[in-house]
Amino acid sequence: MERTFIGDLRKYLGQKVKIQGYLQTLRDQKKMQFLILRDTTGLVQVANFRPANEELGNQISALTVETTLTITGTVVDNPIVKLGGLEIQLETLKVEGLAGTPIPFDPFGETLPMIDFRMDWRYLDLRRPENLLVFKVQTTLEMAMREYWLKENFLEIHSPKIIGAPSESGAELFELTYFDRKAYLAQSPQFYKQMAMAAGFDRVFEIGPVFRADPSFTSRHTTEFTGVDMEISWIESYADVMSFQERWLQHCYQRVKDAYGEEIKARFGMEIAVPEVPFPRIKMKDAVEILKGRGYKLPPEKKGDIDPAGERELAAYVKEKYNHEFVFLTDWPIAVRPFYHMRIPDEPTLTCSFDLIANGLEITTGAQREHRYDILVKQALDKGLRLEPIQFYLDFFKYGCPPHGGFGLGLGRLLMVILGIGNLRETMFLFRGPNRLSP
Repeated sequence: MERTFIGDLRKYLGQKVKIQGYLQTLRDQKKMQFLILRDTTGLVQVANFRPANEELGNQISALTVETTLTITGTVVDNPIVKLGGLEIQLETLKVEGLAGTPIPFDPFGETLPMIDFRMDWRYLDLRRPENLLVFKVQTTLEMAMREYWLKENFLEIHSPKIIGAPSESGAELFELTYFDRKAYLAQSPQFYKQMAMAAGFDRVFEIGPVFRADPSFTSRHTTEFTGVDMEISWIESYADVMSFQERWLQHCYQRVKDAYGEEIKARFGMEIAVPEVPFPRIKMKDAVEILKGRGYKLPPEKKGDIDPAGERELAAYVKEKYNHEFVFLTDWPIAVRPFYHMRIPDEPTLTCSFDLIANGLEITTGAQREHRYDILVKQALDKGLRLEPIQFYLDFFKYGCPPHGGFGLGLGRLLMVILGIGNLRETMFLFRGPNRLSP
């Protein structure tokens, strides 16, 4: 007999079915036994009349919560049952994996342990329906991203994650031994996205791992995360990249809302609002003045940049003025941007770049890239970089390359925004940080 998912049981009233899942609750009474079984599609009550089969009744009495079971029985209407108004009248039960006791923590308890303890037992933590929903949303989100890209004639690439030279500034790199020489884990697919532009691919995207040797312990940092990257050729300015991203995000939000809007509201208390386009755009120099006007003082070390609290304050301003959850911060100073960002022609101390702030959280960095070889070399030297380690990258621009730009987005941070989750660790299958390499 094939497995039936719990969410489909209503289709099988009066029929015998096989279901498989976890024992979430057991109510063991003298004559009646009720098992609440859970799979990824929902919960169902299974009923057993104990006097009819004492041996089966004793087997049920010995069960522990979170044991995995295969059950067969007949689906019947039972309006008083809160779980869908139906139940299964038990015929056979097979224990697939008996859960040990005591369990480290009850995923369905009224209170949960601290997040670090739950990370130690992440597979148990992931059994909670809220966490299951996170990854249902993530799956739909990535589907929607690819759907939009493919409609717009993009190609998917998979760039190497072991590289011979830094892909960004050289900071926050994981170094490893690669046979007889040094190599690094990629901080970004940036150089290779641009290689695809030089190869004439025109439009590419990648969803893949990104590594940052960042010693931060904040709720929004991790040493390995899933990066979402896009690059597009033949743009006229970085405004084209921003316009593409906002339409792409609008599409993704709509897909998530259509699939899980009601469940997200029930589980997380979040009303999914599909963003209107265009998103507000604020130049960095203007953002600094706005913050000053609101009495917010940026830390001295953040000259040319905005700290997380400043991002939240700016988001509050944007919400008040534009009634919008998103804002592009544009025209960043060259001091805080990598050498390959194009400079603004009439303001050479500024770059054709942007960050996207969503609900007070930075989720994207993007820019128009410098595609002219001589200018790119000069900008690298101006940044104090040695050319030899990045010569392979510079060579991409020697034999003709179109004007292009793109962005990188953190998938976990976008999920934080969509679901209103306060900690990046809750949006990742397994978190990696300075003090965490397991499970």
